[in-house]
Amino acid sequence: MNSIQQIFQKQEHNLLSIFFTAGFPELNQTAEIIDKLGSNGVDFIEVGLPFSDPLADGPTIQHSSTVALKNGMNLDVVFEQLIAIKDTNTTPLVLMGYVNQIIKYGEEAFCQKVVACGIDTLILPDLPMVEYESHYRALFKKYGLTNVFLITPHTSEERIRKIDDLTESFIYMVASSAITGAKGEISQQQIDYFERIKTMNLKSKLIIGFGISDNKTFSKACEYGNGAIIGSAFIKNLDENGVEGIEDFVKKIKG
Repeated sequence: MNSIQQIFQKQEHNLLSIFFTAGFPELNQTAEIIDKLGSNGVDFIEVGLPFSDPLADGPTIQHSSTVALKNGMNLDVVFEQLIAIKDTNTTPLVLMGYVNQIIKYGEEAFCQKVVACGIDTLILPDLPMVEYESHYRALFKKYGLTNVFLITPHTSEERIRKIDDLTESFIYMVASSAITGAKGEISQQQIDYFERIKTMNLKSKLIIGFGISDNKTFSKACEYGNGAIIGSAFIKNLDENGVEGIEDFVKKIKG
């Protein structure tokens, strides 16, 4: 049982996950941000690996990646930072990155480092399912890693059911067919999509992301999923208020 499955054993509803980009706003704040999020009741944390071409991300997270890279963040540095807190951090971590980063770093070496960080769950938005089934599934299994697949309003039922069969942690339910970023209130069209997925009675847990930015959208998402991920809104708050603003941000989200 991986760390995310253990979370669901303890709590199935209203789970809050926060995304941040490692190395933003400052290179050496990764551990401090994780500590603050964990101590303020965030259920699991999504650590973004800064990348030059983050295809799934909107302007806010793209900006955070650009700043992090300029700060000198790279995979070796983030792995060192995460390994350093492995024995003291109690909040499960998920790594979010892109396939090119794994290939460039070396697939075996990447997996070994992830395990050394005490992490067992990855989100790779651009990993094709065919590549996962033919290669990465066996590789990840070798190291005890699980992959999180994303679904969108345009994902076919056939593909969703296949993803459900392959899922060992949770399905990342993208709230809209767009890039990350706050988009105001959840629309009726999105609710129709949420309800359609809910009626499929999938075996996997659902965590909703993209456009979740405040207590209202978080609460609405939790009506249809097991929880939600907040990214851009947190990055913006981090940029404006620093680490000191994390406690108030989390309190406002939870209500």
